[in-house]
Formats: sequence, C-alpha cells, structure tokens
Amino acid sequence: MLKRHDPPGDLAQVRYGDAEFTVVTPGSFVRCAVSGALIPLDALRYWSVDTQEAFRGPEEALARWRELRGS
Repeated sequence: MLKRHDPPGDLAQVRYGDAEFTVVTPGSFVRCAVSGALIPLDALRYWSVDTQEAFRGPEEALARWRELRGS
C-alpha cells in the first residue's frame, strides 16, 4: 500500500513464496503489514505466503499470526 510520503516507484510489489519471493513491480522496499515500517528488499526475511504480507521481524510475524488465529 503506497502512502503519500513514499517516493513514487520505490515501493515494490512482491509475490511471496515458500522459500523465496518474486518482485512483481520493481522497488527498493516493502512495508511491514504490522508496524508499517519500510523493509529494504535485501533485508526482507519474514513474510506470510498465506496472507501475502511482509514483516519487519519475527515479533511482527508472530503478532500477525496470533491476530489471525484469535489468540
């Protein structure tokens, strides 16, 4: 999701797979689905294949997992 203060063209669109991701639209970062933090593509390590979301780190990934399961 592009926000007004994001430089145009810098937000990548990514398809998340089981062990890798594919850049659909070129850019230099994605946005964390939980915190909204910008994640450089070369630092992206956490994502969900099921929800097609990126996460800044394990804490955000776990928080989203808990949220989706009602925990």
